[in-house]
Amino acid sequence: MTEAVGTPPTLDVERALRLARETFEIEMHAIDGLRQRVGPPFAQAVQAMLQVRGRVVVMGMGKSGHIGRKMAATLASTGTPALFVHTGEAIHGDLGMIRADDLLVAISNSGESDELAAILPVVKRLGTPVIAMTGKPDSTLARHADVVLDCAVEKEACPLNLAPTASSTAQMAMGDALAVALLDARGFKAEDFARAHPGGALGRRLLTHVRDVMRGGSAVPRIAPQAGLTEVMREMSRKGLGAVAVVDDRQQLLGIFTDGDLRRLVEQGGDLRMGTAREVMSLSPKTITPDALAVDAAQLMERHRITSVLVVDHAGVLCGALNSNDLMRAKVI
Repeated sequence: MTEAVGTPPTLDVERALRLARETFEIEMHAIDGLRQRVGPPFAQAVQAMLQVRGRVVVMGMGKSGHIGRKMAATLASTGTPALFVHTGEAIHGDLGMIRADDLLVAISNSGESDELAAILPVVKRLGTPVIAMTGKPDSTLARHADVVLDCAVEKEACPLNLAPTASSTAQMAMGDALAVALLDARGFKAEDFARAHPGGALGRRLLTHVRDVMRGGSAVPRIAPQAGLTEVMREMSRKGLGAVAVVDDRQQLLGIFTDGDLRRLVEQGGDLRMGTAREVMSLSPKTITPDALAVDAAQLMERHRITSVLVVDHAGVLCGALNSNDLMRAKVI
């Protein structure tokens, strides 16, 4: 019975929890059914999608359209050029997006969508291969398809057995399975994924190099080995890195003096007016090359419990420096 306007419905907590568990059970059963039925047609679909010279065009109506949009996005981000075309828009002009060298993945649980039925003959005349994802392997869509992926479910999770629930879950799982098989066949790697997601955290971690975030030129704290401690501390304070590199006349890195070294010197009662950079520097400082990934610099700092690292080229010449704040600003950590 419909609730009166303005009267909030009353929740039966136990019934809600029971329905949630039943939904999970039904949808798990639907996916398990796909797992048991998957076979040669799936491999044929993957092969066809690998060989297509154009793009994979995914099409669907209603809830199948929502699944199709997600499927196209997943394919595109994992190495398979793909786009989504709404079936309703296709019959009003967007069908022009599909070319003969494309491949159409048509999603429909019933396989009897009027819009799809109007489109299929045109697509077939183009010579565009069709892969059907349907719950009815004997439907109109299936009969027009070159490959049929059976996404049938015994029943929907909806208590009325009407709202697409288990069937849309099965479609989603089938789309993900195709994307996974395709990315594996293409040898798609994390670096490839990052290139398609340059604005994301993974993109920053895998595409940002040390040279992109390091301090260079006059911003790098450096001092000659014969410099006195007062000059060393001034240089370290001016550059704000918490460390200063000790270099020779050719800019070859000799050592490093850090805030920690200064504290230890004070604790030992050392005379800060005496001594030179060479006498107080630490030998063999941790370094990294400019072409290394910035995330490698972060891992180096974490592993050795340091907050800054010097950047040297392959000849050992100092060319930069960075600390954890630089990496945080670049959103690498």
